[in-house]
Order: sequence, then structure tokens, then C-alpha cells
Amino acid sequence: MAVAAKVPSLAAAGGGELQKIEALLGGSRILSRSLTNALDAHELLLHGLPASALDHLVGTLVVLGKNESLKKAVGMSLRTWQRRKDTPSKPLSQEQSGRAWKFAEILAKATDIFGSQAEAEQWLERPAVGLEQRRPIDLLGTPAGVELVEDHLDRLEYGVYA
Repeated sequence: MAVAAKVPSLAAAGGGELQKIEALLGGSRILSRSLTNALDAHELLLHGLPASALDHLVGTLVVLGKNESLKKAVGMSLRTWQRRKDTPSKPLSQEQSGRAWKFAEILAKATDIFGSQAEAEQWLERPAVGLEQRRPIDLLGTPAGVELVEDHLDRLEYGVYA
């Protein structure tokens, strides 16, 4: 739930970032609404993302395996995700929605920094010097770890590596 509380930070990022995250989650067709600002995103997460948004996000992954990305980034086992596919009308919980959103947000930012989604996913899997040789994907399970990954991406974006 703490992850979902950080959504308003998108207001500073601008609409382009919001649209990239929306696209990773399936766009307005899957989300049943167009997101124009951070409050729209907040309302969406408050009511829970549609399960099909997570399906879309996982389906767009190029390098990361379903099992690893679901477990570490979204906090859901592959088996739970498969069961959720049987009930697509049931929305994700607020916590699952917040974590899926945050994963999409980090993936979108890393894609911008590294130039392609494949490179961004590879970065998530590689030990990072600025994260004391920890893999970014391994840190996404806690709010503190998410913050470390976001800070590291900010440093990479501005050329500060240590």
C-alpha cells in the first residue's frame, strides 16, 4: 500500500511518463479510462487495476521471465497469477495494483534511460555497482528497495554513478 502512495510524484514527471506507464498496463482499452493526471492514476489504483492490465504488462516483457518478474516486482507467484487469469473481472488488490504500477513506472523510466525495453530489463537483472552489486529486480519487493532503485535510476539519468 505504501507503494501506491507515491503515485502523485508523477505530477512532476509530466504527462509523457504517465502515458508510458498507461501503455505498459494496456492503455485506456484495458484500463477502461484514459489517465490524464496523477489523480486519475491514484483513483485507478485505489479501485484496483484490472487483472488484464497485469497480464498485458507481463506479456510485454522481452527479457524477464514471468516467474521472476511477478514474484519480485509484483509480489505474486506465477501460480497465483495463473489463477487470477481465470477471473479477469476481479481487480487486483490495492497493494498488487500499486506494485504493478511501480514496476511499470520503473520499467518505463529505465527504458527511457537505456534506450530500449530489452536493455532496461537486462539492467534490472544485472548486479549494479551503485546498489552494492545487488540486482535492481531483487530490490523491488519492499518500498525501501523501490526507493533505492528509483534513486539509482535518477543518478544514472544525470550521470552520477556512485
